[in-house]
Amino acid sequence: MNEPKGCHVGGWWGSHGINRFFDKGVLTMTSAEPGVFFANFGPPPPERPPPEGFHEVELNRTRWVIPNIYDDLKTLGEGAYGVVCTAVDLRTGERVAVKKFGRPFQSTIHAKRTYRELKLLRTLKHPNVLDMLDVFTPDPDVTLLNNVYFVSVFVGSDLQQILKIQRLPNHRIQNLIYQVLRGLKYIHSAGIVHRDLKPSNIAVNEVGDVKILDFGLARAADHEMTGYVATRWYRAPEIMLNWMHYTQTVDVWSVGCILAELVSGKPMFPGDDHIDQLTRIMKVVGTPSCDFLSKIQSEEARNYIRNLPWMPRVDFFTILPNASAEAVDLLGRMLALDPDERISVSEALEHPYVRECRYPEGEPIADHIVEIEASEESAVTLDDWRELIWEEIQIFKATCPQRDTPENSD
Repeated sequence: MNEPKGCHVGGWWGSHGINRFFDKGVLTMTSAEPGVFFANFGPPPPERPPPEGFHEVELNRTRWVIPNIYDDLKTLGEGAYGVVCTAVDLRTGERVAVKKFGRPFQSTIHAKRTYRELKLLRTLKHPNVLDMLDVFTPDPDVTLLNNVYFVSVFVGSDLQQILKIQRLPNHRIQNLIYQVLRGLKYIHSAGIVHRDLKPSNIAVNEVGDVKILDFGLARAADHEMTGYVATRWYRAPEIMLNWMHYTQTVDVWSVGCILAELVSGKPMFPGDDHIDQLTRIMKVVGTPSCDFLSKIQSEEARNYIRNLPWMPRVDFFTILPNASAEAVDLLGRMLALDPDERISVSEALEHPYVRECRYPEGEPIADHIVEIEASEESAVTLDDWRELIWEEIQIFKATCPQRDTPENSD
């Protein structure tokens, strides 16, 4: 990223390594939900030999069948929704990250996450959004589709890892937050809400360039947005308790939580459960106004809040004594309990806190709205999702530049 003078971010963490790259997944299904279909698990299908142009590798007892152009695989991490490794792209000699989706057709929820991530990474093109370089399957046709992989740039670390090893100076925090906001401006302009921003989903390379990861929970901004999303500590209160139809400002709340953690070195609202999370939030932002309570659609939530003791809003300087006045002011605007009073991404980019790092000419917006839900409405069964995911793979192959095919790389 070309940065204005005074925002150099090179050489942040020396020789510290990385143990993970992609999100470990946040949805846990304990029972079948209405409209959720699970695969009938019997004996696993027989393993086919690798097709022409592919080779087989075993990593942590997991079989990988990948194009010959990717070699020297090394495991990075494993989560509920996939396994990630690094590999050398033999065409360039560079290390890339390869994600194998874990059981993408185990249920319609798994399939939907896979589809959304592929669709958005194929469509969204921005310096602060993860670059998808390739997507492939060794399976011969849509009826046999069970294995899905994608390749991205290898970024190197993420904010969660960085927070474990060091505290960053203010000018570096400013630059990180600016880049996150810049990426969100583009994402929101495409009509998308990320819904799962957290330190582990903000990748950072060795010179401080940011990439926003994991779009498996993202969805269109104009869709009815309710339900269980995001890691609790960074989740906006209106979605944590399903209070109301929410907007793109849920991502702004998450950025506020990340900013506070970068400044203080510890999570802002580390709740043990939903109730503890809400209590921790109220102790900082104060009891909501009657006007805001009237906007909460859940009568149970309204009654619960009314029965809480009154709590004043806390001065953020008492919580973050080392923060600058600009950081405290921005935090107060990001962590507004009422979404209607919360600052937008575009407004946050105008804030004095990021003024020194801002480069308005380098803040592109999307040239079209990304449609997600329209395609998903027709998907009911797992075979329907196979069709959609197969189509995404074929669209990528047809529209994205291919330097070489596996067959030409033997």
